[in-house]
Amino acid sequence: MSSIAYLSALELAKKIKEKQISSVELTQHYIDRIEKYDDVINAVVVRTFDDALEKAAAADAVLSAGGTNSASLGPLHGVPMTIKESYVMASTPTTWGIKGFEGNISKTDGLAVQRFRQHGAHFLGKTNVPVELADFQSYNPIYGTTGNPFDTTRTPGGSSGGSAAALAAGFTGLEAGSDIGGSIRNPAHFCGVFGHKPTYGIVPLKGHELAPDMPDVDLAVSGPLARSAEDLELALGIMAGPPEREALGWQLSLPRSDKKHLKDFRVAIWPTDEMAPVSNEVADRAVMVGQTLSKLGATVSDTARPNIDLVAAQGNYQTLLNSVMTAGMNDEAVIAAQKVADQFAADDHSMEAVNARSFVLSHRDWLKNNISRERTRLAWSTFFDEWDILICPQMPTAAFPHDHSAMSGRTLKVDNEDQPYFQQIFWAGMVVNAYLPSTVFPTGLSREGLPIGLQAVSAPYRDYRTIEFARLISREIGGFVPPSNYA
Repeated sequence: MSSIAYLSALELAKKIKEKQISSVELTQHYIDRIEKYDDVINAVVVRTFDDALEKAAAADAVLSAGGTNSASLGPLHGVPMTIKESYVMASTPTTWGIKGFEGNISKTDGLAVQRFRQHGAHFLGKTNVPVELADFQSYNPIYGTTGNPFDTTRTPGGSSGGSAAALAAGFTGLEAGSDIGGSIRNPAHFCGVFGHKPTYGIVPLKGHELAPDMPDVDLAVSGPLARSAEDLELALGIMAGPPEREALGWQLSLPRSDKKHLKDFRVAIWPTDEMAPVSNEVADRAVMVGQTLSKLGATVSDTARPNIDLVAAQGNYQTLLNSVMTAGMNDEAVIAAQKVADQFAADDHSMEAVNARSFVLSHRDWLKNNISRERTRLAWSTFFDEWDILICPQMPTAAFPHDHSAMSGRTLKVDNEDQPYFQQIFWAGMVVNAYLPSTVFPTGLSREGLPIGLQAVSAPYRDYRTIEFARLISREIGGFVPPSNYA
Protein backbone atom coordinates (compact mmCIF):
# COMPACT_ATOMS: atom_id res chain seq x y z
CA MET A 1 0.00 0.00 0.00
CA SER A 2 3.01 2.31 0.30
CA SER A 3 2.71 3.19 -3.40
CA ILE A 4 -0.62 4.91 -2.78
CA ALA A 5 1.16 7.45 -0.57
CA TYR A 6 2.95 8.76 -3.66
CA LEU A 7 -0.07 9.24 -5.87
CA SER A 8 -0.98 12.78 -6.84
CA ALA A 9 -3.68 14.57 -4.87
CA LEU A 10 -6.01 14.33 -7.88
CA GLU A 11 -5.46 10.58 -8.12
CA LEU A 12 -6.09 10.20 -4.39
CA ALA A 13 -9.32 12.20 -4.61
CA LYS A 14 -10.48 10.02 -7.52
CA LYS A 15 -9.84 6.81 -5.55
CA ILE A 16 -11.77 8.18 -2.57
CA LYS A 17 -14.75 9.28 -4.68
CA GLU A 18 -14.80 5.90 -6.44
CA LYS A 19 -14.58 4.19 -3.02
CA GLN A 20 -11.40 2.32 -3.92
CA ILE A 21 -10.05 3.59 -0.61
CA SER A 22 -11.71 5.49 2.19
CA SER A 23 -10.50 8.84 3.43
CA VAL A 24 -9.99 7.32 6.87
CA GLU A 25 -7.83 4.52 5.44
CA LEU A 26 -5.72 6.98 3.45
CA THR A 27 -5.39 9.39 6.37
CA GLN A 28 -4.34 6.58 8.69
CA HIS A 29 -1.84 5.38 6.10
CA TYR A 30 -0.17 8.80 6.02
CA ILE A 31 -0.21 8.95 9.83
CA ASP A 32 1.44 5.51 9.99
CA ARG A 33 4.15 6.62 7.56
CA ILE A 34 4.82 9.81 9.54
CA GLU A 35 5.07 7.86 12.78
CA LYS A 36 7.35 5.29 11.16
CA TYR A 37 9.74 7.55 9.26
CA ASP A 38 9.49 11.14 10.45
CA ASP A 39 11.59 10.73 13.56
CA VAL A 40 14.58 10.80 11.18
CA ILE A 41 13.31 13.34 8.64
CA ASN A 42 11.44 15.66 11.04
CA ALA A 43 9.18 17.26 8.43
CA VAL A 44 5.70 17.22 10.04
CA VAL A 45 6.50 19.07 13.26
CA VAL A 46 2.95 20.05 14.26
CA ARG A 47 0.55 17.09 14.18
CA THR A 48 -3.25 17.20 14.15
CA PHE A 49 -3.89 13.51 13.65
CA ASP A 50 -7.07 13.18 15.74
CA ASP A 51 -8.71 16.08 13.94
CA ALA A 52 -7.59 14.68 10.58
CA LEU A 53 -9.19 11.30 11.29
CA GLU A 54 -12.38 13.02 12.43
CA LYS A 55 -12.54 15.05 9.23
CA ALA A 56 -11.76 11.96 7.16
CA ALA A 57 -14.63 10.06 8.77
CA ALA A 58 -16.95 12.96 7.97
CA ALA A 59 -15.79 12.91 4.33
CA ASP A 60 -16.50 9.19 4.12
CA ALA A 61 -19.92 9.66 5.69
CA VAL A 62 -20.89 12.12 2.96
CA LEU A 63 -20.02 9.54 0.30
CA SER A 64 -21.71 6.70 2.17
CA ALA A 65 -24.94 8.69 2.57
CA GLY A 66 -25.14 9.07 -1.18
CA GLY A 67 -27.01 12.33 -0.77
CA THR A 68 -24.29 14.33 -2.49
CA ASN A 69 -23.46 13.64 -6.10
CA SER A 70 -19.74 12.93 -6.32
CA ALA A 71 -19.46 15.50 -9.11
CA SER A 72 -20.54 18.20 -6.66
CA LEU A 73 -17.91 17.33 -4.08
CA GLY A 74 -14.77 19.40 -3.74
CA PRO A 75 -11.89 18.32 -5.99
CA LEU A 76 -9.88 17.37 -2.88
CA HIS A 77 -12.74 15.64 -1.05
CA GLY A 78 -11.25 13.45 1.66
CA VAL A 79 -7.62 14.13 0.73
CA PRO A 80 -5.23 14.61 3.69
CA MET A 81 -2.57 17.29 3.29
CA THR A 82 -0.07 19.27 5.34
CA ILE A 83 0.84 22.94 5.22
CA LYS A 84 3.86 25.08 6.05
CA GLU A 85 4.13 26.08 9.72
CA SER A 86 3.98 29.77 8.80
CA TYR A 87 0.29 29.47 7.83
CA VAL A 88 -2.41 30.07 10.41
CA MET A 89 -4.51 27.05 11.36
CA ALA A 90 -6.91 26.77 14.28
CA SER A 91 -5.53 25.26 17.50
CA THR A 92 -1.96 25.11 16.16
CA PRO A 93 1.09 27.32 16.74
CA THR A 94 2.34 29.68 14.06
CA THR A 95 5.88 30.60 15.09
CA TRP A 96 7.97 30.97 11.91
CA GLY A 97 10.60 29.12 13.98
CA ILE A 98 10.93 32.04 16.43
CA LYS A 99 11.15 30.89 20.05
CA GLY A 100 9.24 33.92 21.36
CA PHE A 101 6.16 32.95 19.31
CA GLU A 102 5.92 29.43 20.68
CA GLY A 103 2.57 30.26 22.31
CA ASN A 104 1.15 31.97 19.21
CA ILE A 105 -1.85 29.68 18.78
CA SER A 106 -4.78 30.76 16.64
CA LYS A 107 -8.44 30.08 17.37
CA THR A 108 -9.37 30.22 13.69
CA ASP A 109 -8.12 29.04 10.31
CA GLY A 110 -6.30 31.44 8.03
CA LEU A 111 -7.48 32.10 4.49
CA ALA A 112 -5.42 29.45 2.67
CA VAL A 113 -6.43 26.75 5.16
CA GLN A 114 -10.07 27.80 4.81
CA ARG A 115 -9.88 27.57 1.02
CA PHE A 116 -8.33 24.11 1.02
CA ARG A 117 -10.96 22.90 3.49
CA GLN A 118 -13.73 24.37 1.34
CA HIS A 119 -12.44 22.26 -1.54
CA GLY A 120 -12.54 19.07 0.50
CA ALA A 121 -9.06 18.66 2.00
CA HIS A 122 -8.24 18.15 5.66
CA PHE A 123 -4.95 18.60 7.51
CA LEU A 124 -2.55 16.14 9.11
CA GLY A 125 -0.45 18.97 10.53
CA LYS A 126 2.15 21.60 9.69
CA THR A 127 5.67 21.33 8.33
CA ASN A 128 9.01 22.74 9.42
CA VAL A 129 10.66 26.08 8.56
CA PRO A 130 13.86 28.02 9.34
CA VAL A 131 13.89 30.89 11.82
CA GLU A 132 11.95 33.84 10.36
CA LEU A 133 11.66 31.84 7.11
CA ALA A 134 15.09 33.19 6.24
CA ASP A 135 17.39 30.37 5.16
CA PHE A 136 18.02 27.79 2.45
CA GLN A 137 17.79 25.21 5.24
CA SER A 138 14.96 24.33 7.66
CA TYR A 139 15.97 24.28 11.31
CA ASN A 140 14.96 26.28 14.37
CA PRO A 141 15.12 26.13 18.18
CA ILE A 142 11.50 24.98 18.53
CA TYR A 143 11.24 22.05 16.14
CA GLY A 144 14.83 21.15 15.32
CA THR A 145 16.30 20.20 11.94
CA THR A 146 14.55 18.73 8.91
CA GLY A 147 16.53 16.35 6.72
CA ASN A 148 16.23 15.65 3.02
CA PRO A 149 14.47 12.30 2.40
CA PHE A 150 17.05 11.50 -0.29
CA ASP A 151 19.88 11.98 2.23
CA THR A 152 18.99 13.17 5.72
CA THR A 153 22.51 14.55 6.24
CA ARG A 154 21.56 17.22 3.69
CA THR A 155 19.08 20.07 3.70
CA PRO A 156 15.62 19.77 2.11
CA GLY A 157 15.85 23.50 1.41
CA GLY A 158 14.10 26.45 2.97
CA SER A 159 12.03 28.05 3.92
CA SER A 160 9.40 25.52 2.77
CA GLY A 161 11.80 22.68 3.51
CA GLY A 162 9.38 20.69 5.63
CA SER A 163 6.78 21.04 2.90
CA ALA A 164 8.97 19.53 0.18
CA ALA A 165 10.39 16.86 2.48
CA ALA A 166 6.90 15.73 3.52
CA LEU A 167 5.86 15.37 -0.12
CA ALA A 168 9.04 13.53 -1.09
CA ALA A 169 8.76 11.13 1.85
CA GLY A 170 5.12 10.30 1.08
CA PHE A 171 3.69 11.89 4.24
CA THR A 172 1.04 14.04 2.57
CA GLY A 173 -1.10 14.43 -0.50
CA LEU A 174 -0.42 18.13 -1.12
CA GLU A 175 1.40 21.12 0.36
CA ALA A 176 1.51 24.92 0.36
CA GLY A 177 4.56 27.09 0.97
CA SER A 178 5.71 30.67 0.53
CA ASP A 179 8.52 32.35 -1.39
CA ILE A 180 10.46 35.60 -1.23
CA GLY A 181 13.89 34.28 -2.17
CA GLY A 182 13.24 30.82 -3.58
CA SER A 183 11.48 29.38 -0.52
CA ILE A 184 9.06 27.29 -2.58
CA ARG A 185 11.40 26.60 -5.44
CA ASN A 186 14.68 25.60 -3.80
CA PRO A 187 13.00 22.95 -1.59
CA ALA A 188 11.16 21.64 -4.67
CA HIS A 189 14.53 21.42 -6.46
CA PHE A 190 16.31 19.80 -3.51
CA CYS A 191 13.55 17.23 -2.88
CA GLY A 192 12.58 16.41 -6.45
CA VAL A 193 9.00 17.70 -6.34
CA PHE A 194 7.09 20.41 -8.19
CA GLY A 195 6.75 23.92 -6.79
CA HIS A 196 5.10 27.05 -8.14
CA LYS A 197 5.95 30.64 -7.26
CA PRO A 198 2.93 32.62 -8.47
CA THR A 199 2.87 36.02 -10.07
CA TYR A 200 3.09 38.54 -7.25
CA GLY A 201 -0.29 39.56 -5.85
CA ILE A 202 -2.55 36.82 -7.21
CA VAL A 203 -2.48 34.71 -4.02
CA PRO A 204 -3.32 36.62 -0.84
CA LEU A 205 -0.84 36.41 2.04
CA LYS A 206 -3.72 36.79 4.50
CA GLY A 207 -3.50 33.80 6.81
CA HIS A 208 0.25 33.48 6.27
CA GLU A 209 1.30 35.73 9.10
CA LEU A 210 2.56 35.91 12.68
CA ALA A 211 -0.05 38.49 13.69
CA PRO A 212 -3.54 38.95 12.24
CA ASP A 213 -4.57 41.70 9.84
CA MET A 214 -1.12 42.33 8.40
CA PRO A 215 -1.01 43.81 4.88
CA ASP A 216 0.72 41.87 2.12
CA VAL A 217 4.40 42.78 1.90
CA ASP A 218 6.44 43.47 -1.21
CA LEU A 219 8.00 40.50 -3.06
CA ALA A 220 6.52 37.70 -0.93
CA VAL A 221 4.08 35.17 -2.36
CA SER A 222 2.28 32.02 -1.27
CA GLY A 223 1.98 29.02 -3.56
CA PRO A 224 1.67 25.23 -3.85
CA LEU A 225 4.09 22.31 -3.83
CA ALA A 226 3.08 18.89 -5.14
CA ARG A 227 4.21 15.63 -6.71
CA SER A 228 2.64 16.53 -10.06
CA ALA A 229 2.11 19.60 -12.21
CA GLU A 230 -1.59 18.78 -12.39
CA ASP A 231 -1.80 19.19 -8.61
CA LEU A 232 -0.03 22.55 -8.85
CA GLU A 233 -2.67 23.74 -11.30
CA LEU A 234 -5.50 22.62 -9.03
CA ALA A 235 -3.95 24.07 -5.88
CA LEU A 236 -3.13 27.40 -7.49
CA GLY A 237 -6.76 27.73 -8.54
CA ILE A 238 -7.78 27.13 -4.92
CA MET A 239 -5.28 29.54 -3.40
CA ALA A 240 -5.51 32.39 -5.92
CA GLY A 241 -8.03 35.19 -5.97
CA PRO A 242 -8.81 38.18 -3.75
CA PRO A 243 -9.79 37.87 -0.10
CA GLU A 244 -13.31 38.81 0.93
CA ARG A 245 -12.86 42.59 1.19
CA GLU A 246 -11.19 42.97 -2.20
CA ALA A 247 -13.51 40.43 -3.85
CA LEU A 248 -16.30 42.97 -3.64
CA GLY A 249 -14.55 45.00 -6.31
CA TRP A 250 -12.42 42.66 -8.42
CA GLN A 251 -11.98 39.06 -9.49
CA LEU A 252 -8.91 37.25 -10.78
CA SER A 253 -9.06 35.87 -14.31
CA LEU A 254 -5.77 34.14 -15.05
CA PRO A 255 -5.46 33.05 -18.69
CA ARG A 256 -5.21 29.33 -19.25
CA SER A 257 -2.09 28.06 -20.98
CA ASP A 258 -1.95 29.21 -24.58
CA LYS A 259 0.32 26.28 -25.51
CA LYS A 260 -0.79 22.65 -25.64
CA HIS A 261 2.26 20.94 -27.12
CA LEU A 262 5.98 21.32 -26.46
CA LYS A 263 6.62 22.00 -30.12
CA ASP A 264 4.53 25.18 -29.80
CA PHE A 265 6.81 26.76 -27.20
CA ARG A 266 9.52 29.34 -27.82
CA VAL A 267 12.09 28.60 -25.12
CA ALA A 268 15.25 30.39 -24.00
CA ILE A 269 17.83 28.28 -22.15
CA TRP A 270 20.04 30.02 -19.55
CA PRO A 271 22.21 27.22 -18.08
CA THR A 272 24.57 29.32 -15.92
CA ASP A 273 25.90 32.85 -15.48
CA GLU A 274 29.09 34.44 -14.22
CA MET A 275 26.97 36.31 -11.65
CA ALA A 276 26.23 32.98 -9.95
CA PRO A 277 27.94 30.03 -11.63
CA VAL A 278 26.19 26.70 -11.18
CA SER A 279 27.65 23.21 -11.14
CA ASN A 280 28.30 21.54 -14.47
CA GLU A 281 25.73 18.90 -13.61
CA VAL A 282 22.97 21.48 -13.04
CA ALA A 283 23.91 23.44 -16.17
CA ASP A 284 23.92 20.22 -18.19
CA ARG A 285 20.32 19.55 -17.16
CA ALA A 286 19.25 22.89 -18.63
CA VAL A 287 21.12 22.04 -21.83
CA MET A 288 19.45 18.60 -21.88
CA VAL A 289 16.00 20.18 -21.64
CA GLY A 290 16.87 22.47 -24.54
CA GLN A 291 18.03 19.53 -26.64
CA THR A 292 14.86 17.59 -25.82
CA LEU A 293 12.71 20.54 -26.86
CA SER A 294 14.64 21.03 -30.10
CA LYS A 295 14.09 17.37 -31.07
CA LEU A 296 10.37 17.83 -30.48
CA GLY A 297 10.21 20.84 -32.78
CA ALA A 298 10.16 23.71 -30.28
CA THR A 299 11.94 26.99 -31.01
CA VAL A 300 14.97 27.04 -28.71
CA SER A 301 17.75 29.57 -28.08
CA ASP A 302 20.71 29.34 -25.73
CA THR A 303 21.65 33.00 -26.24
CA ALA A 304 18.38 34.90 -25.81
CA ARG A 305 18.43 37.04 -22.63
CA PRO A 306 16.42 39.96 -21.31
CA ASN A 307 18.01 43.37 -21.93
CA ILE A 308 18.92 43.94 -18.29
CA ASP A 309 21.99 45.10 -16.37
CA LEU A 310 22.22 42.02 -14.17
CA VAL A 311 24.52 43.58 -11.58
CA ALA A 312 22.19 46.54 -11.11
CA ALA A 313 19.11 44.32 -11.13
CA GLN A 314 20.58 42.03 -8.47
CA GLY A 315 21.49 45.02 -6.32
CA ASN A 316 17.97 46.33 -6.75
CA TYR A 317 16.51 43.00 -5.61
CA GLN A 318 18.85 42.75 -2.61
CA THR A 319 17.88 46.27 -1.59
CA LEU A 320 14.14 45.66 -1.79
CA LEU A 321 14.45 42.20 -0.21
CA ASN A 322 16.48 43.43 2.76
CA SER A 323 14.06 46.30 3.20
CA VAL A 324 11.29 43.73 3.73
CA MET A 325 13.33 41.34 5.86
CA THR A 326 14.59 44.04 8.26
CA ALA A 327 11.33 45.98 8.61
CA GLY A 328 10.74 44.55 12.07
CA MET A 329 14.10 45.63 13.57
CA ASN A 330 13.89 47.41 16.90
CA ASP A 331 15.26 50.93 17.44
CA GLU A 332 18.61 49.74 18.78
CA ALA A 333 19.16 47.48 15.79
CA VAL A 334 18.28 50.32 13.42
CA ILE A 335 20.80 52.64 15.08
CA ALA A 336 23.51 49.97 14.84
CA ALA A 337 22.67 49.25 11.21
CA GLN A 338 22.80 52.94 10.35
CA LYS A 339 26.31 53.19 11.77
CA VAL A 340 27.39 50.32 9.52
CA ALA A 341 25.75 51.90 6.47
CA ASP A 342 27.44 55.25 7.16
CA GLN A 343 30.86 53.61 6.77
CA PHE A 344 30.31 53.15 3.03
CA ALA A 345 30.81 55.97 0.55
CA ALA A 346 27.79 57.08 -1.43
CA ASP A 347 29.40 55.90 -4.68
CA ASP A 348 30.25 52.46 -3.28
CA HIS A 349 27.97 50.01 -5.09
CA SER A 350 29.56 46.81 -3.81
CA MET A 351 27.12 44.18 -2.54
CA GLU A 352 28.33 44.84 1.01
CA ALA A 353 27.43 48.52 0.68
CA VAL A 354 24.12 47.75 -1.02
CA ASN A 355 23.16 45.37 1.78
CA ALA A 356 24.22 47.77 4.53
CA ARG A 357 22.20 50.67 3.12
CA SER A 358 19.16 48.48 2.45
CA PHE A 359 18.83 47.63 6.14
CA VAL A 360 17.98 51.29 6.86
CA LEU A 361 16.37 52.25 3.55
CA SER A 362 14.35 55.45 3.65
CA HIS A 363 10.95 55.54 2.00
CA ARG A 364 12.33 58.04 -0.51
CA ASP A 365 15.09 55.62 -1.49
CA TRP A 366 12.63 52.74 -1.57
CA LEU A 367 10.59 54.66 -4.15
CA LYS A 368 13.72 55.22 -6.26
CA ASN A 369 14.46 51.52 -6.14
CA ASN A 370 10.89 50.71 -7.05
CA ILE A 371 11.22 52.87 -10.16
CA SER A 372 14.39 50.97 -11.08
CA ARG A 373 12.55 47.71 -10.53
CA GLU A 374 9.76 48.85 -12.86
CA ARG A 375 12.28 49.39 -15.67
CA THR A 376 13.52 45.84 -15.12
CA ARG A 377 9.96 44.53 -15.21
CA LEU A 378 9.37 46.28 -18.52
CA ALA A 379 12.52 44.67 -19.94
CA TRP A 380 11.26 41.25 -18.88
CA SER A 381 7.89 41.95 -20.51
CA THR A 382 9.65 42.80 -23.77
CA PHE A 383 11.66 39.57 -23.52
CA PHE A 384 8.49 37.51 -23.03
CA ASP A 385 6.88 39.11 -26.06
CA GLU A 386 9.37 37.05 -28.04
CA TRP A 387 9.85 34.03 -25.76
CA ASP A 388 7.24 31.93 -23.96
CA ILE A 389 9.44 30.21 -21.38
CA LEU A 390 12.86 30.78 -19.83
CA ILE A 391 14.59 27.66 -18.48
CA CYS A 392 17.24 28.36 -15.84
CA PRO A 393 18.65 26.89 -12.63
CA GLN A 394 17.02 27.38 -9.27
CA MET A 395 20.15 26.70 -7.23
CA PRO A 396 23.77 26.08 -8.26
CA THR A 397 23.98 22.60 -6.73
CA ALA A 398 21.86 19.72 -5.53
CA ALA A 399 21.06 19.58 -1.81
CA PHE A 400 24.08 20.45 0.34
CA PRO A 401 25.03 19.16 3.82
CA HIS A 402 23.48 20.81 6.88
CA ASP A 403 25.44 23.91 7.90
CA HIS A 404 24.30 25.64 11.09
CA SER A 405 27.31 27.93 11.41
CA ALA A 406 26.91 31.71 11.46
CA MET A 407 25.34 32.78 8.16
CA SER A 408 27.88 35.53 7.61
CA GLY A 409 30.67 32.96 7.35
CA ARG A 410 28.94 30.29 5.29
CA THR A 411 30.02 29.29 1.80
CA LEU A 412 28.64 26.88 -0.75
CA LYS A 413 30.95 24.57 -2.68
CA VAL A 414 30.15 24.52 -6.40
CA ASP A 415 32.33 22.10 -8.37
CA ASN A 416 34.99 22.37 -5.66
CA GLU A 417 34.93 26.18 -5.71
CA ASP A 418 33.64 28.09 -2.68
CA GLN A 419 30.94 30.66 -3.37
CA PRO A 420 29.38 33.12 -0.92
CA TYR A 421 26.34 31.42 0.64
CA PHE A 422 23.79 34.00 -0.48
CA GLN A 423 25.17 34.35 -4.00
CA GLN A 424 22.87 31.48 -4.91
CA ILE A 425 19.84 33.72 -4.43
CA PHE A 426 20.58 35.26 -7.84
CA TRP A 427 18.52 32.68 -9.73
CA ALA A 428 15.50 32.94 -7.46
CA GLY A 429 15.77 36.69 -6.95
CA MET A 430 15.63 37.88 -10.54
CA VAL A 431 12.24 36.15 -10.83
CA VAL A 432 10.92 37.45 -7.51
CA ASN A 433 11.92 41.06 -8.10
CA ALA A 434 10.15 41.20 -11.48
CA TYR A 435 6.99 39.62 -10.01
CA LEU A 436 7.23 36.73 -12.51
CA PRO A 437 5.68 33.25 -12.19
CA SER A 438 8.05 30.29 -12.00
CA THR A 439 7.46 26.55 -11.81
CA VAL A 440 10.25 24.26 -10.62
CA PHE A 441 10.08 20.77 -12.12
CA PRO A 442 12.29 17.70 -11.45
CA THR A 443 14.76 16.53 -14.08
CA GLY A 444 15.97 13.34 -12.39
CA LEU A 445 18.72 12.49 -9.92
CA SER A 446 22.34 13.59 -9.81
CA ARG A 447 25.30 11.23 -9.85
CA GLU A 448 25.06 11.24 -6.04
CA GLY A 449 21.38 10.28 -6.16
CA LEU A 450 20.07 13.75 -5.31
CA PRO A 451 17.25 15.52 -7.19
CA ILE A 452 17.94 18.33 -9.64
CA GLY A 453 15.16 20.71 -10.59
CA LEU A 454 14.97 23.64 -12.99
CA GLN A 455 12.82 26.75 -13.26
CA ALA A 456 10.32 27.39 -16.04
CA VAL A 457 9.69 31.15 -15.96
CA SER A 458 7.25 33.21 -18.00
CA ALA A 459 5.53 36.59 -18.25
CA PRO A 460 3.40 37.98 -15.40
CA TYR A 461 0.05 36.19 -15.05
CA ARG A 462 1.19 33.36 -17.32
CA ASP A 463 1.20 31.00 -14.32
CA TYR A 464 -0.77 28.30 -16.08
CA ARG A 465 1.68 28.45 -18.99
CA THR A 466 4.65 27.59 -16.77
CA ILE A 467 2.70 24.84 -15.01
CA GLU A 468 1.56 23.35 -18.32
CA PHE A 469 5.11 23.45 -19.62
CA ALA A 470 6.26 21.59 -16.48
CA ARG A 471 3.54 19.00 -17.02
CA LEU A 472 4.47 18.44 -20.66
CA ILE A 473 8.26 18.33 -20.21
CA SER A 474 7.89 15.91 -17.30
CA ARG A 475 6.21 13.47 -19.65
CA GLU A 476 9.40 13.50 -21.73
CA ILE A 477 12.11 13.48 -19.06
CA GLY A 478 10.29 11.93 -16.09
CA GLY A 479 8.62 13.58 -13.12
CA PHE A 480 8.78 12.93 -9.40
CA VAL A 481 10.79 9.88 -8.31
CA PRO A 482 10.37 8.68 -4.68
CA PRO A 483 13.48 8.32 -2.52
CA SER A 484 14.39 4.66 -2.32
CA ASN A 485 14.38 4.50 1.49
CA TYR A 486 10.70 5.50 1.72
CA ALA A 487 9.17 4.14 -1.50
